[in-house]
Amino acid sequence: MVSAFKILGWLEGASFLILLFIAMPMKYMAGNPAFVKTMGPIHGGLFVAYILFANFIASEMNWPTKTKMWAFVAAVLPAGTFWFERKYLKAEKA
Repeated sequence: MVSAFKILGWLEGASFLILLFIAMPMKYMAGNPAFVKTMGPIHGGLFVAYILFANFIASEMNWPTKTKMWAFVAAVLPAGTFWFERKYLKAEKA
């Protein structure tokens, strides 16, 4: 279950970075909003899935409240999910 959460975190983090550093500049600098229209809903779905899965796995694994809150904060920070995995999930067995 932890390995699935790690994969979801990687996908959510990557989609956020693509949205911020590729799609948004294409929209505002090149005047082409097509990539944002594609990546926006993909990232939104992955974000919601990450939050729901974080809540689920936190209750299943009895995470302390602090760890659970950091999982939620990580979802809204660029590359936050990568940091969360390294800091809190590294010792967990996949």
